[in-house]
Amino acid sequence: MISRFDNDTALLIVDAQLGINVLNYWGGAKGHRNNPHAEDRIAELLSAWRKHQMPVFYTVHDSRESKSPLKLNLETGQIFPELLPIDGEVIVRKDVNSGFIGTNLEIQLRRSGISRLVVAGFFTNMCIETTVRMAGNLGFDTYLVDDACACTNRIRLDGTDIDPDMVHSMTLANLHGEFCTVLNVHQTIGLLESNAEELKRMMGNE
Repeated sequence: MISRFDNDTALLIVDAQLGINVLNYWGGAKGHRNNPHAEDRIAELLSAWRKHQMPVFYTVHDSRESKSPLKLNLETGQIFPELLPIDGEVIVRKDVNSGFIGTNLEIQLRRSGISRLVVAGFFTNMCIETTVRMAGNLGFDTYLVDDACACTNRIRLDGTDIDPDMVHSMTLANLHGEFCTVLNVHQTIGLLESNAEELKRMMGNE
C-alpha cells in the first residue's frame, strides 16, 4: 500500500554518470536511448529531497571491463554535473549491476534507519532492475520512478534492434507489483510534499 514519505525514505540515484550517453557502446553502432529528460527528472527529485532534508544515496559504477565508459578514472565515469552529491549524501561504489553486491549499501541504509527506497537512474533494464529486485527481496519498501530512469536499445541474438522504449516498458512491467511500486516524478514528489505538510501541522508550524 502506498503511503506518504517520511524520514525513513531515501532517494537512491543509480549510476547517473556521463558514460551512460556513450550510446554506441551500450546500444551498438546505432545506439540510442529513451527518455532524454531523465536527468532533468532526477534533478527534480533531488531538489525536492534536499528541500525537505531527506536522505540521499548514490551508487557509482566502476566497471571491471577495460573498455567500459563507466570507469571512475575516466571523465565519462563522473557523475552528471547537475546531479553531484553535496555534503552528507552517501556515495557507494560498485562494480556489478546490483548496488547491494560487494558494497556496504544495505548496512548504510539500515544504520540510517531507512526502510523505504525511491530509485532513479540508469539503466532501467540493468543496474536499476537488479538493484530494485534485490531491494525488494531485502525487505525495503521500494519505489521506482518511471520518468527518472532511461535505457538504450538492445540487440537480440538474431540482430533485431529492440527499441529502448520497449525495453524500458517491459522492465517496469516485470518489476511493478512484485519487487516495487512504479510511480512518476509528479506522484513521487506529491507523496513527499503531502508528508511535509502533515509534519508541519503536527509540529504546529503551519
